[in-house]
Amino acid sequence: MPGSCRPCYNVPSVCPLGQLEIHLRLMLPIKPEDAIVEEIEEQRPPYPAGLLSKREKDRLIERGTAGLYRWYLARSQAKRNWNPDYSFDWRSLRTDHSPELNMILEGYYAVEQYVPDYTSKTIQMTRQSYGRSQFQIRWGAEEEKHADLWLNSLLFSRFRAPAWIEEYKQSLRTAEWPMPWEDVFHTIFYVVIQERATQLNYLNTAIIARGQSDAPGFAEEADPVLANVADTIATDEAAHYYFFLEIARLYLYYYPGLALDALFDVLDNFLMPGYDIIPGRARLGELLYQAGIYGPRQYTRDVLQVALKNVGIEDRRAFVKALSDGIKRSRLAPDPDGNPRHTAIFDLFDYDSVEKAVQKLFGRVADYEHEVGLDQVDPTRFLPSGLGNR
Repeated sequence: MPGSCRPCYNVPSVCPLGQLEIHLRLMLPIKPEDAIVEEIEEQRPPYPAGLLSKREKDRLIERGTAGLYRWYLARSQAKRNWNPDYSFDWRSLRTDHSPELNMILEGYYAVEQYVPDYTSKTIQMTRQSYGRSQFQIRWGAEEEKHADLWLNSLLFSRFRAPAWIEEYKQSLRTAEWPMPWEDVFHTIFYVVIQERATQLNYLNTAIIARGQSDAPGFAEEADPVLANVADTIATDEAAHYYFFLEIARLYLYYYPGLALDALFDVLDNFLMPGYDIIPGRARLGELLYQAGIYGPRQYTRDVLQVALKNVGIEDRRAFVKALSDGIKRSRLAPDPDGNPRHTAIFDLFDYDSVEKAVQKLFGRVADYEHEVGLDQVDPTRFLPSGLGNR
């Protein structure tokens, strides 16, 4: 066809006059501009593509969770199988504690009144996961015993009449605790931080009950029974914290982008459960602060710093600064899940340390299955995500 130029790869001389230069240009290698190369390199994903499908990652998370639950159940029954009535010398509880300490105990009792909400809503959300839902049932049973302990503390302290305590309980249960998030990613990080904060509350209460507090007005509150109560509950909360921490690491390992985004959201909106609906919450917060039990300093140093380190974020200050500066202003790049994510998130995250923790979890599950014989019928095996050793 006149005016057209068909490919002529053998000899340029057959090209019509005027088309030879065009062909020569097409045949020469084109060197991209340096600015383009630099931009492409900047937008390269911080991780290589994962080796596992979403289905396989979900299966591994579930196997790890279910195995951890069975290990946890055996350990809980063997080491923490106490009774709220028989395991404590309630007749020896002091009846002359300060009004301030008694009001703190009332606050603990109030928060535990929403255990039916905490348990039922989380079970419903995780019911498709055998490990998570089974654990939530166990968790609820252990938290129910905490409520009984604080009830006995109120009754035997004789600070309030039994009729007042009953009316207080009924008034508390007229309110309903709402789930702060409705997805597993946000919820798992919420409970990690909440369990650590709750454990800290009870550990610091035990310090007061051992007569070791230097907070003004709380130095003369020594009470061995109350110390035993607070230590017992703190031990349970530590066990809960480490269970949820292991699950959080599974999500961080197999879904790092989605998990880290959820962690940012939770930290930006965290509030202890029940504190927003119990009566007298402002006064309770003041008392916890005055007693040195819980406040901004304790939250930052003993909750946030510890939890972040446990999930692979060593530089707490840089992490918090990135959050406060507005992480969404940073450049977007694809994450291992194939979604656009903020690259500053990955700069602060030690993925390899999380991988080691997940490998250790699967090793613990394998050891437990070997002890009981499950390894002979349905063994749990670790599979790497393919994202490590960047």
